[in-house]
Formats: sequence, C-alpha cells, structure tokens
Amino acid sequence: MTPVRTPTPKDGVCWITGASSGIGEHVALRLAAEGWTVCASARRAETLSAVAARATGPGRIVPVPLDVTDLEATRKAVADIRAQHGEIALCILNAGTYKPDGAKGFKAEEFKATIDINVLGVAYGLDAVLPGMIERKLGHIVVVSSVAGYRGLPRALAYGASKAAMINMTESLKMDVERYGIKTQLVNPGFIKTPLTDKNDFPMPFLMPVEEASARMVAEMKQDHFEITFPRRFAFILQRMRCMPYPLYFALARKTVPK
Repeated sequence: MTPVRTPTPKDGVCWITGASSGIGEHVALRLAAEGWTVCASARRAETLSAVAARATGPGRIVPVPLDVTDLEATRKAVADIRAQHGEIALCILNAGTYKPDGAKGFKAEEFKATIDINVLGVAYGLDAVLPGMIERKLGHIVVVSSVAGYRGLPRALAYGASKAAMINMTESLKMDVERYGIKTQLVNPGFIKTPLTDKNDFPMPFLMPVEEASARMVAEMKQDHFEITFPRRFAFILQRMRCMPYPLYFALARKTVPK
C-alpha cells in the first residue's frame, strides 16, 4: 500500500471545475497565489479569462473552457492539460448547480439536468483523472458537495439527492484509492454567499462570505481529515439532525422555508 501524502505545486498542476464564480473562483485565486498552476474549467470562457487575469503569482490560472456534462470533452480537456502543463496532482471537482424544486411543477427533465451536472460531472472528472493518478500513485481529489446531502430538505428534491449521492460516492472512493497513495477529501459547505445562494428567498443561517469560505477550504485541504465543513456551527447542527427521529426532523425542517 502506497503512503498517502498531500501533493504540492512541485508535484504537478491543479485542475478545478466550476471555477468561473463562487467558491471555485476564489479557491483558484488562492491556489495560484500559493504557487499552483491552476487549470480552471467552466462553460463561460470569457469569465474564466477574467478570473485568470486577476491571478497573482507565483502561480497562474490557465482557462480550460469545459461543459462537465460532456464525458468526451472532459477526457480531452484532462489529456490536453497533462500534455501542455504537466500531470494533475490536485483535482477539485466543484462544478454544481441548484434550482429550487418541489412536487408542484416537478419536471423529470429538470431533475436530470441537476444530476447531470452535480453527480455525473464529478463522475466524468474522476473518469478522466483517476488513471493518471493511479499510475503515478500520487494525487489529491477534492469533491465539493453540500450539507444539503445529509438529509432531505424542502425545495431541494434534485439538489439534495445529488449531494447525498456525492457524499456516498466520495466516501466509497476514499476507501478504494488510498491504496494507490491518492488523498481524497469531501467538502460540505453550508450557506455561502455566492450567485447560487443569491437566488434563495428564505433565511440562510450562518451565511458565510465566499472569501472566508475559500480561505477555510484551502487551509483545510492541507490537513489529513476527510471531511471539510464550514460554517462549522451550521454543519454541526445538521450533522446532529441526521440522527433525529423522523417526526422531530420533519417538524424542524418544515420551518426552514416560507409557505
């Protein structure tokens, strides 16, 4: 069994998805400032270029436009990164979307669209990076999920299901890839002020500025623990709610959104 260690910029480059805004954007900027060459992916090429222009050394940000729901395009993007910039030592699968949904007006097509981005987008990224990391017996995979995956929440049929799948998948992944020396971490944020949460019309307890969230995430990626959560108080509350009996849990959860 190969020992697991945390790669550094000397070991290769970073690839991050969902890097055009929110947590992904700010994590990319922080990693570049720490010396990483960050290959940043998202669908919006112009926005990626604007993020790259804000990077400060000693590292840099290289835009790699990509639709993470396209498997062949993802494989090609990773192959191009390896050919042009070097091996991927750090992979942050962060791309995600959220659209409030419920029983009224439920559309399977919209449910599928969320699953395609949040779950299959991660699976496609793993498909592309795992062979190289396993061959080198070195790598660091970070999957960004959400505390919404802990239990069912109102108006989050697709989103909650996708995040629960990501949590389970990453737990399984860790137990499999650590034999190859690959480090795996799961990030479960609470409410972070980003363009996604700006859509919400309900109270968001312990809402955290994205700058603080990204700083916390980058710092904890250097540690050895598996799960990274922030804001910690909110995550702690939801972690305890996972053990609640259903009558009590449903009574509390129903109070979180307006009628």
